[in-house]
Amino acid sequence: MRKIMLLVLLISFSAHSQINKFTGTWSTENCKTCSKEYILTITIAQSNGKIFGTAEVISSNADLKSDIMELNGYVSTLGEKAYITLKTKNNLNANAVLYANDAILQFTKRGGSDIVPKETFLTKLYE
Repeated sequence: MRKIMLLVLLISFSAHSQINKFTGTWSTENCKTCSKEYILTITIAQSNGKIFGTAEVISSNADLKSDIMELNGYVSTLGEKAYITLKTKNNLNANAVLYANDAILQFTKRGGSDIVPKETFLTKLYE
């Protein structure tokens, strides 16, 4: 009986660890309460607690516009929060935290260059 309970417990942990909440393409394009001066688009692939992807800020204002940025990071132990670093071709860096909640991703900048907005909410466009 103990072996069966241990097996069920291990299966439930492995099933929980396979949930990739951050994977997909996220954008502020459909956000109703966000600033319309820019559109932040992030494409993320999550694997085993690591995050890789790209990000871009699209704007008609040249000061807000960015090239495609490289995104690297990791997911916290509980899987609700991710710590990321954005890096441009010009070696400008910014750190941010992503909070996943259903179909909304909260983006909060923690430091670095002003290449991304300080805080915004993103909605999932593609899986």
